[in-house]
Amino acid sequence: MTGSKRKAQATQESLHRIFTIPEAPNSTLGRIEKEISQNLAGFLGNHIAAKEQALSEIEKDFDCSKIPEQPTFVSDHMHHLLDKLVSQSVHTSSPSFIGHMTSALPYFILPLSKLMVGLNQNLVKIETSKAFTPLERQVLGMLHRLVYQNDDKFYDTWMHSANHSLGAFCSGGTVANITALWVARNNLLKPDGKFKGVAREGIFQALKHYQYDGLAILVSSRGHYSLKKSADILGLGQDSVIAIPTDSNNKINCQKLKDKCEELAAKNIRVLSIVGVAGTTETGNIDPLTEMAQIAQQYDCHFHVDAAWGGATLLSEKYRPLLQGIELADSVTIDAHKQMYVPMGAGLVVFKNPASVASIEHHAEYILRKGSKDLGSHTLEGSRPGMAMLVYASLHVISRPGYELLINQSIDKANYFAGIIEQHPDFELITKPELCLLTYRYNPKVVQEFLSQADDESQDAVNSLLDMLTKFIQKRQRENGKSFVSRTRIEVQKYRGRKTLVFRVVLANPLTSKDILEDILIEQSELAQESHTFLPKLISLSNKK
Repeated sequence: MTGSKRKAQATQESLHRIFTIPEAPNSTLGRIEKEISQNLAGFLGNHIAAKEQALSEIEKDFDCSKIPEQPTFVSDHMHHLLDKLVSQSVHTSSPSFIGHMTSALPYFILPLSKLMVGLNQNLVKIETSKAFTPLERQVLGMLHRLVYQNDDKFYDTWMHSANHSLGAFCSGGTVANITALWVARNNLLKPDGKFKGVAREGIFQALKHYQYDGLAILVSSRGHYSLKKSADILGLGQDSVIAIPTDSNNKINCQKLKDKCEELAAKNIRVLSIVGVAGTTETGNIDPLTEMAQIAQQYDCHFHVDAAWGGATLLSEKYRPLLQGIELADSVTIDAHKQMYVPMGAGLVVFKNPASVASIEHHAEYILRKGSKDLGSHTLEGSRPGMAMLVYASLHVISRPGYELLINQSIDKANYFAGIIEQHPDFELITKPELCLLTYRYNPKVVQEFLSQADDESQDAVNSLLDMLTKFIQKRQRENGKSFVSRTRIEVQKYRGRKTLVFRVVLANPLTSKDILEDILIEQSELAQESHTFLPKLISLSNKK
């Protein structure tokens, strides 16, 4: 047949296909995938894990520290891995695994990953990666444009510039956040006169030269723990990360943020960075980024947005406005291995100013030479794989409209789940979804009625029992292996800010159906009845008027 080629389209059907149907057996991708798929077939069933086994028992399979003196046949070792490792791994692609920020992967990722591993490119230097280097620069340009929306001329100028970088690929959000704050620190405490800069002389001499009594990083109390790691590694100390209280919607209180900036200025403590969160890990909420950017500008500090979770929402024209103000950030973290459906190990940070990364530039005669386009000169990590290839492939195969469908469905699904929780008399919705993440707990109607009019002491006693019941249900559900939700402890305003144990669900898997969500509530209700200690005590306490 001649004429125009058949065009791929982003439709519900095509997206469902790439998550559920392998490539044709005779295709190149199909042949590569065949053996892997057959070996995994026994594991990828309907359960989260093949069988429940205590971790202490699993450890016995991996308790020998001696390197083998006798080789093993590959086929024999494969069976060993299937029996001892795969059977006790977590089936993160299961539609009923809704507890963490890992999800199903499209089928095309499996053979492409094998191709990437086989090529074994090292992205530290062009001599070990060649075409992978401009490909990674292009992907950084695509994600930079997603955030900052500059024109073609901007990217023509900067995307492949040897002395600039639009960002850095990293193993995940933690390294991305460290990189952003590393750049911020080095630009703030830059060379000045005889002072060679913090990168050369260290934090003590830098503070002495600039006459600061300390540095601070300000973030909401919902900020990710990686920021404390960053402060530790950068020599600022974990206590320099100051948590600002949130409002009832888990967003940073900007008035309290301003007050803290004033307080620190009076103490001669310089604010290094204000960090906005676009998709909090525990509740999925987005800070008021525009207002935070204005405060950062007022106090002349770096504005970083940790959008490791929520950054992919920018791919949805419908929900992009939720992240309004992100384009004002000096740097932004995004994890492609979350809502962009690529495997673990694909995080990145982009910088508004392509010259920002010059402050962390490193060179070595044997590998990173001045004037080269080696990516390693602007990255914290040295040797690293070409994960950008998988992001590149996904952006082309799924496309922006395809991602929009996936993201919109996830948020709609979260709203649906929140709705059936609110309608159920024995469940309590704790945080409503802004993205596709929410929290709730099992709380019998009679107990909810009691809590609504109980005094503080009685309320605390009941909530303590509910905490234990929540833990009981979550552990039993995990052990059953049919479905999985995670649990966390968050401050709940209606209970006077008490830290309360709740179920936490993430609805990013496109294969999770409404029926599965309804079944999860049924299972949790049934498991609650198996509690012969906590539930009876709750009912008894609540029946006392």
